[in-house]
Amino acid sequence: MLDFPRWKVWSIWALLAVLCALAIPSVVPERYTPTWLARAPKINLGLDLAGGSYLMLEADVNDLAGTRIETMRDQVQTEMRRGNPRIGIGDISTRDGQLSFLLRDPSQVDAARERLLTIMGGGAGMTGQREWDIQVVDSSRFVLKPTQAGMMQAIDTAMNDATEVVRRRIDALGTREPTIIRQGSNRIVVQVPGLQNPQELKDLLGKTAKLEFKLVDESATPQQLVQRQAPIGSVILPYPSNPIGPPMIALKRQTILSGDQIVDATQTFDPQTNAPQVALTFNGPGGTRFARVTQENTGKQFAIILDNSVISAPNINEPILGGRASISGNFTVDSANQLAIALRSGKLPIALKVIEESTVGPELGADSIRAGVLASAVAVALVVAFMLVTYGRFGFYANLAVVINVFVILGVLALLNGTLTLPGIAGFVLTIGTAVDANVLINERIREERHRGRSVVQAVELGYKEASRTIFEANVTHAISGVIMLVLGSGPVKGFAVVLLIGICTSVFTAVTFTRMLVVQWIRRNKPKTINI
Repeated sequence: MLDFPRWKVWSIWALLAVLCALAIPSVVPERYTPTWLARAPKINLGLDLAGGSYLMLEADVNDLAGTRIETMRDQVQTEMRRGNPRIGIGDISTRDGQLSFLLRDPSQVDAARERLLTIMGGGAGMTGQREWDIQVVDSSRFVLKPTQAGMMQAIDTAMNDATEVVRRRIDALGTREPTIIRQGSNRIVVQVPGLQNPQELKDLLGKTAKLEFKLVDESATPQQLVQRQAPIGSVILPYPSNPIGPPMIALKRQTILSGDQIVDATQTFDPQTNAPQVALTFNGPGGTRFARVTQENTGKQFAIILDNSVISAPNINEPILGGRASISGNFTVDSANQLAIALRSGKLPIALKVIEESTVGPELGADSIRAGVLASAVAVALVVAFMLVTYGRFGFYANLAVVINVFVILGVLALLNGTLTLPGIAGFVLTIGTAVDANVLINERIREERHRGRSVVQAVELGYKEASRTIFEANVTHAISGVIMLVLGSGPVKGFAVVLLIGICTSVFTAVTFTRMLVVQWIRRNKPKTINI
């Protein structure tokens, strides 16, 4: 019992001192925080405490289906041209949710099927079904339809990727600890504490950020543009800021460069007009391809398309080398910065729309914080009074452990860069109320041993030894419940579980190890013959 080496004493005090110091930035106003702790991690407040914005995003499944068909069309054209011998095909149709094309030479049906199978992909998930169904109609026309299993797998993959893109875009805003989780098969819930203007968030997340560069089809007549009748091999897209004609423009269907080849995008200013613009940096292959295309098409016009809308269509006056380009248009500083963030974080694989939004004001969070602090203070005061009256000196040690435990929990939360929510405060108050359970068990066991006639040292030693088993078993059951809530829960339930699990670990340490150290040091110094407990 009295074997408590000095290194262990100093280690315990040092550990508790560090954790308590980490709690200071979270509980002390910034102007009173010591300079050496100014950059220490702080506890983040959740949406219900700090206020902020809540959005529920829903994916446009029909848009994904159309995108898959367009992608498959490009793959089919490339595969038929690339093989040896080359397989000639007619114009590809993408109507009615399927892709169809006609072979110019019916004798190449088998060869065409073999090449199509190489780009169809494997089985969809664990179903074993193909992602695409291939049919041959009238001996020379191929019809490709996406299967249901393939579509479900594509949606799941797109939603996982979209969740990560949303997370990167919100992180780029500088906000801390956003909550971004999938809900169901095609929805994403976004909570951003501290952001009181959801419109900025909606504008950023609503951009698919699908960036493309295409050559302008200069053979299209104004009548074709008005009637939306694109020449063969071209497509007509809106051009709202067209300075010389209707708000439409004809473009070659082939994409010469896409946003996937961008490695960086930043908001800058045009050196001539000082207008906001977005500077782009391409990767190696992208820069090489862009240089080659601009060399081969000097004097022609090309278009910059963002989310199927042309934002600029400049002339290629000279080859653009060095892997850099810029996008100019009717940008403000904020809109250019949002576009740069969207391009840096990558395009959304599926279009998202806001179906539910709300804003939580900071006043509600402030009321919750005041109520939580008051509840915590009352809990601590009542526990301290009860322990002091009931157990005297040993109650004082238990009270000191409770107070230190409060700061240790806050320090651990800050160290983990955790987020404190209203349910988390509930878990915090619950932890304080039960923090002295271990000391109650220990003190009662010491009292029993003293009634049996054991000496002070024997009674204290047996009290801590025998009660520790019960304390361990009781807290294991609590920890199991907390782990289940942490793994299976989400949002508020998970916040409650995190604080509860941290509180279980810290309260056992402070209530057992820390108080035992204090008792040992007192017995060593005073060698009491009796104790009042």
